[in-house]
Amino acid sequence: MRIFVKGVALAAGIVAATATAATAQAPAQAQVPAPAQNAGEVARFYAGMSVPADSALEKFTKDPAWQNYAKAFDNTWDQVEKQQLVKVRAWTAANMKESRDTLYYFFSGPDFLYANHFYPNAKTYILAGLEPVGRVPTVDPRTVHSLPAVRAALEHSLKLSYFITQDMNARMRGQSVNGVLPALYVYMARNGATLKETTLIQLDSDGNVHPAEGFKGRVLASGTKILFTKDGTERTLYYFSTDLSNGGVAASGFLKFAEKFGQGNALFKSASYLPHNGGFSTVRDFILKHADFIVQDDTGVPVRLFKQDEWALNPHGVYIGPIPIFGMGPEPAAVQLWHPKNKPPKLDFGIGYRHRGIDSNLLLAVRKDKKT
Repeated sequence: MRIFVKGVALAAGIVAATATAATAQAPAQAQVPAPAQNAGEVARFYAGMSVPADSALEKFTKDPAWQNYAKAFDNTWDQVEKQQLVKVRAWTAANMKESRDTLYYFFSGPDFLYANHFYPNAKTYILAGLEPVGRVPTVDPRTVHSLPAVRAALEHSLKLSYFITQDMNARMRGQSVNGVLPALYVYMARNGATLKETTLIQLDSDGNVHPAEGFKGRVLASGTKILFTKDGTERTLYYFSTDLSNGGVAASGFLKFAEKFGQGNALFKSASYLPHNGGFSTVRDFILKHADFIVQDDTGVPVRLFKQDEWALNPHGVYIGPIPIFGMGPEPAAVQLWHPKNKPPKLDFGIGYRHRGIDSNLLLAVRKDKKT
């Protein structure tokens, strides 16, 4: 963040003479950019977590408002950890014996939380949604007053495991919470990631990455690239704000970018049943071609589209069908797959729109012949 300070002229003649002398000796102080803040420390501050004692941000953690925020967030996180996250990790450990290095998570919003819990070993996370990227977060004396808005933006996701797109769009286009980056920072820090560098990027129509600053092309897929480490491994997260409809991806170059990463994993969760919609068939077909492992609730790829000779389907939980707001009936192929005679293992945690564990479902689809 750059801060420029204007002086006030108390005596015009003296100021003019002083300015002339100063110009001859050294650049004006107001033109010197403030030191860049450490992305990992900024993320911890937003997450209500301590920063190193020698951090430039440490003084801001002395504010009682931040300390109250941190305490409240700790309490919330402890509850989510005990009631939900420990169970998700156990499910992943029991069922995800292998996976690819890249995760494709479309219709994700800023959901690094579940991306990392279902695919903890991924080295590259590619997330995409409608929510705007926003500015790279920084910390100043005013930041603490925006933190309750950050927590409010995450509240629905923490309690029910999913974001509401319209709510997130509204919250993330304001002054207090500008884009998805604050939410990503919180979820990454709370998940044990150490952020190293955050840059804003743009894609051209061929899927090439360009720095956002100075980009002259048509804005079709605005994004961010976050370099981070976790469990001693260097990793990368990409998030793109882009239209994932057939027309949108045809113009944006997003899938051309994603295709460069080859075979990967996929996650669909609370995707508004858009993969069931013909208007989003391009991204759906991309996943069926480029994913070897898919974890999804029933809002993802329709069961009927998994070819029996290509995929091994492992249903978990129970299938009731879409919640009424979507105006869709149960998918017959899903009803058959989750039939009690198939003895799908129970889920001990809730996920997706039917967020009670007794009503939730997950499907693990594994490609029979892995692609190289």
